[in-house]
Amino acid sequence: MKKLLLLLFVAITTSTFAQNKINFEQGNFDFLKDQSEVNVQLVFDNAVYQEKNFTEAQYLENRKADITAKKSEAVWNNWMHQWDKFKTSEYLDYFLKGINGKSKKVVFKGDAKTKYTLIIDAKWIYAGWYGGMIGSQEAKLTADMKFVETDNPSNVVMRLQADKIGGKQMNKEFAWEYGRIAAAYEVTGKKLGKEIKAVIK
Repeated sequence: MKKLLLLLFVAITTSTFAQNKINFEQGNFDFLKDQSEVNVQLVFDNAVYQEKNFTEAQYLENRKADITAKKSEAVWNNWMHQWDKFKTSEYLDYFLKGINGKSKKVVFKGDAKTKYTLIIDAKWIYAGWYGGMIGSQEAKLTADMKFVETDNPSNVVMRLQADKIGGKQMNKEFAWEYGRIAAAYEVTGKKLGKEIKAVIK
C-alpha cells in the first residue's frame, strides 16, 4: 500500500512539474542576438475554455446565464465590455509587461514594424475562480508560441509551448476572469523573458 501511495505521489508530482513552464519545440534564440525589437501578436481562434473545453461562445453563454441570474443584466453588459477589451488589448499589454521586465536586450511591442513577430496562439484557457477571503484559483494558459519572419509568416524560426502557465494574483481585476487570465499572460511573458535573458546577454 505504501509503495502504491508513493508511486501515485511521484506521478502527480511529475505531472505538476511538467506543467507551468515554457517548453522548447524547435529552434533557439540565436536569431534574436542582432535584434532590438520584436512584434507580438495574440491569437484566440483556436482557444477552448475550462476543463470541459468549451468554445468561447459556449463559455460566454454559461457566464451570461450565471451573471444575469446572480447579479443583473447591467453587470453582464459591463463584464462583456471588459472581456472584449482584455482580448483586444489588455492581455497583450500584460504579456508585454511581463516579458519586457525580464528580457532587457530585446524589447517586445504590439503592432510594431520588426523583422520578427512572436505569435501566441491560445489553445486552452482555464479562468480560475475568486473566493475573496477564502482564497482564489489562478487562471492557466496553454498556448503555442512561434517566432516568424514578419514579412514571410510561413518561415517559422522557433517554436515553443506555454504549458498551463498559472497567473499570480497581481492585478486589480483579479476578482474577474479576464483579470486572472491577464495574470497568466503576464507570467507567461515573465517566463519567456527569463529564458531569453539567459541566452541574449
